[in-house]
Amino acid sequence: MTYHLSAGTAGNGPYAVDVTPESAGWGYSGLRILPLPPDGSHTFDSGDSEWIVLPLSGSCAVTADDAVFALHGRADVFSAVSDFAYVPRDARVTVTSAAGGRFALAGARCARRLPARYGPARHVPVELRGAGACSRQVNNFAAADTYDCDRLIAVEVITPGGNWSSFPPHKHDEHRPGEEAELEEIYYFEFTGHEGVPGLGYQRVSPSGHGRGTDVLAEVRDGDVVLVPDGWHGPSMAVPGHHMYYLNVMAGPAADRAWLISDHPDHAWVRATWPGQPVDPRLPLCAAPEATA
Repeated sequence: MTYHLSAGTAGNGPYAVDVTPESAGWGYSGLRILPLPPDGSHTFDSGDSEWIVLPLSGSCAVTADDAVFALHGRADVFSAVSDFAYVPRDARVTVTSAAGGRFALAGARCARRLPARYGPARHVPVELRGAGACSRQVNNFAAADTYDCDRLIAVEVITPGGNWSSFPPHKHDEHRPGEEAELEEIYYFEFTGHEGVPGLGYQRVSPSGHGRGTDVLAEVRDGDVVLVPDGWHGPSMAVPGHHMYYLNVMAGPAADRAWLISDHPDHAWVRATWPGQPVDPRLPLCAAPEATA
């Protein structure tokens, strides 16, 4: 099984990235990246999964259950927090874009059918997590405690150049009520360039003794994907001069939707150093309009 999917290797039909539970060899999490040309349109059946349509660049309209949601979107993932649309399972969904763009479809197999609805950018809690060289920005647009889904958990993380995120390394591959949740996770990456030079970073996943023994040390670039079925994941390292973005998509078997993690015992002490350090002054790189957090 390949856990690092380089850009261009995971596409299918209209999708630049198409990770399904079947292709990942797990049960719940999925991700599609949909590029659309000007006046482009794409229709799909949501099937047994709930989906969030999230603009990465550009704006679009999303139609589902006879409702139409106009998403203002953004120029790119580093310039603004975006609005989004939630579409339920067993729906016919159409995404159209007058000017074109790229749109993430973050999905999870689910049991309940929730209503289609719009998620305003101003309601997205923007969190500055960590401190010092571990500072990063987390846009909690569909975190477990901020937005109602059946199984899907999804957030965006922006890491300034030279910083480490997903650190200390952590895992969520065991069901331990109140302590750790079993969640499959997808990382999708983008980077800022510098004077025409594309950005890059590094992603580590190490075996935890559970599941498949996933072991990854990957150089990641624009459009790359890393699958995390189990294991300690982190750090995600942004090389100096290039900011790193990743979209995290998570889901798992528990009926109780929760993000509960365990830190790697060798590195958990790092969290205790954060109160004595300032947050990286470059953050936030972008903010939600009239942000509530």
